[in-house]
Amino acid sequence: MKRYLYLSHRWLGIILCSFMALWFVSGVVMMYVGYPKQTTQERLSAISPLSADNCCVDFDLALSAISPKKTPDSVRITTIANSPRYIFGFGKQQLAVNATTGVAITAVSEKDAVLAAERYSAAKGHFRETVNEDAWTHSRALDPHRPLHIVGIDDPEDTWLYVSGVTGEVVRDANGTERIWNWIGAWLHWLYPFRGNIFQSQAANIVVYSSLAGSILALTGIVIGLLRWRFVGRYKSGSRSPYKQRMIRWHHLTGLIFGLTTFTWILSGLFSVNPWKIFDSHSVIDSNAYKGAEFNAAVFQLPIKTAIARFQAANFEPVEIELQLINGKGYLIGYGRSEHTKILAADGSGAVFDQFDWQQLELAAQKLLPNHAVIQKTIIDQYDYYYYARAKHSMSGHLEKRLPILRLEFDDPVQTWVQIDPYTGSFTKMDAYKRVSRFLFNFLHSWDWLVLLNNRPLWDLLLIFFSLGGFLLSVTGAIVGCRRLKVV
Repeated sequence: MKRYLYLSHRWLGIILCSFMALWFVSGVVMMYVGYPKQTTQERLSAISPLSADNCCVDFDLALSAISPKKTPDSVRITTIANSPRYIFGFGKQQLAVNATTGVAITAVSEKDAVLAAERYSAAKGHFRETVNEDAWTHSRALDPHRPLHIVGIDDPEDTWLYVSGVTGEVVRDANGTERIWNWIGAWLHWLYPFRGNIFQSQAANIVVYSSLAGSILALTGIVIGLLRWRFVGRYKSGSRSPYKQRMIRWHHLTGLIFGLTTFTWILSGLFSVNPWKIFDSHSVIDSNAYKGAEFNAAVFQLPIKTAIARFQAANFEPVEIELQLINGKGYLIGYGRSEHTKILAADGSGAVFDQFDWQQLELAAQKLLPNHAVIQKTIIDQYDYYYYARAKHSMSGHLEKRLPILRLEFDDPVQTWVQIDPYTGSFTKMDAYKRVSRFLFNFLHSWDWLVLLNNRPLWDLLLIFFSLGGFLLSVTGAIVGCRRLKVV
């Protein structure tokens, strides 16, 4: 049995140790330079305020421009290249309509893309190329916007802006620093070299099974390291380790110190991709019941032009307006450049206000799971283990996490939690499977422990220390493996 244990560790190490060393290096890079993304703050701060002078045609007229006409899941009004547009969401599809003329946007030309990028950046732009997907746009969240026009911006950061080929809005930015560092950061860490080429169909499996093999490698190494270490007594050499050659001795010692963190990091990296869909949400909620109505002119009677004027009268300049439905009633959510929001009833009644009533949100949310009761409701006014903010460059840093929020816990079989933002009325769900995933990935992989995140640079020092240990463990393993093969 021991023979097979040693052989499996040896040959897995020969194959994987070099890759694992790269994972540790790229992981440290990702601590400070994230994969290119567009945060909510970046997007809103670059949009011109909506103006009642040219906005907007009635909701029903704009919707009628969509062919064939269908009911949208989401609606917002934003400004693209100084022109207001309705953006209608239909599942994973998005369509745009000129909010001044009511004409559907059927194509976004290279000239349109450059103009949108220049208005967004307030700098001169030049068209580079049109891509369906490249090294910086692998995110599935961009699928509704493909193909993407790349516009280079003449700024000190050498920024590339990606413009949606569907709606014409800027949906991603990647500056020169992000592009350079990400070649040894996220591009390596997430094994993106296997994306967009002949390996594309197997890219997900490569990540899953290489991580699984790496986990087995680390686990067998821990077992062998403990078996070979003399806790009582010593070997003839006087050492507790049997290895006399310096490199394998270092590998043994670093394995004993850093083997466990290496194992948990590789294993949690496997869990991050939801292998075999084991963490898929099993919560069945009815989001239409939460809305209580459909997006139509009968619900959204207040003209957008009037809504803009009402927001401005309340000393608020909206750069974007989102249409929201809660329990059969429509609302207009105005977004300012600083992510600040204001709310206005879509029937024109009432004044501009800051957030929804807690009871109103609870009544609507109870309809998400009509056959199950709310067993716990909590107003979360400080970050906790399941709701917290990360640095903007981090993987989840683009997600806005405002406080307070309302958390409702249901008594359904998968223990669904619904978390509602009172500033916008939007909600997220988290069942027991997702909470386990939260632990196995965020807690173990990126060490999202509030005690560390709130006390940097302690978080930085610990992650760098253990990453360096994992790197040394991997490098010594690679050298030992090469010597075994008589390569070096």
